Amino acid sequence: MKCRVCREPAVIDIRRHNANFCVPHFEKYCRDQVVKTIDEFEMARPDERLLVAVSGGKDSLAVWDILHDLGYAADGLYIGLGIGDYSDVSGQHARAFARQRGLHLIEIDLRESYDYDIPTASKVTKRVPCSACGLSKRHLFDSAALEHGYDVLVTGHNLDDEAAVLYGNVLRWQTDYLGRQRPTLPGRHGFPRKVKPLVRLSERETAAYCVLRGIDYLVDECPMAAGNKHLRYKEALNATEAASPGSKHAFYFNFLRNAAERFVDDNNDASTLGSCQRCGSPAESELCAFCRLVERTAGAEPVPVELVRKSSR
Repeated sequence: MKCRVCREPAVIDIRRHNANFCVPHFEKYCRDQVVKTIDEFEMARPDERLLVAVSGGKDSLAVWDILHDLGYAADGLYIGLGIGDYSDVSGQHARAFARQRGLHLIEIDLRESYDYDIPTASKVTKRVPCSACGLSKRHLFDSAALEHGYDVLVTGHNLDDEAAVLYGNVLRWQTDYLGRQRPTLPGRHGFPRKVKPLVRLSERETAAYCVLRGIDYLVDECPMAAGNKHLRYKEALNATEAASPGSKHAFYFNFLRNAAERFVDDNNDASTLGSCQRCGSPAESELCAFCRLVERTAGAEPVPVELVRKSSR
């Protein structure tokens, strides 16, 4: 197996491109795909400040590494979710990455700052864990980016992630979600610009990038994600991709080219919303969803991860 560029021994094959790459040219391929995505979807300018949502996993560390390598002023944001050993290890990976590269990492711990964690919030509010987690992260990502004066909030969603979300939204024709499924969401009242620079790279490619770059990342899936529909959609698309390489890319990018503009983001005009009386974020009522979550979990005894996993089966 030879590298398509230099004909030296290759370390990875990318079937949808019918191409193989050696280490240097694979790393260049990943950077080039990110540059192309940033330019095509007008994600960020060289003089802007970027805040990368970091989980300690391969995708968030890969995008932070690439953005730093490209010369962007990119800091990281890690949120301690209180999901037992999983959160402890994820935090260690995020801190180690930042420390080794001399990068700035902002940390927010749910238990320390808001007196709750994801297992407890899930049990008390009877939300599925991923719902409580997503609500918490979205609010804290947005508020941290605005509070610290960042121009852009970056997440590590890859091609597999976006194709799986699109698959689920199309299955149910959730038109409001389809209206927001773009690689760049413009900033608006109370919300920063949000971008996904990895949408041209697959999960396998970001994992390979981290291995070849010597980036130590959290391999384990979240223990509370078992049974998540998103994972089932990924499995279905993986089977399609194996039989027809390039299917995920075609599905997602043809949607962007041919159909995305047909769906309106109903939440785009946040200026019509009021402000949360507690935190000041845009809200449809006196308190935003995050502050209502904090209020409902106030004083609740911490719930072990395993107890929530058993009750959600």
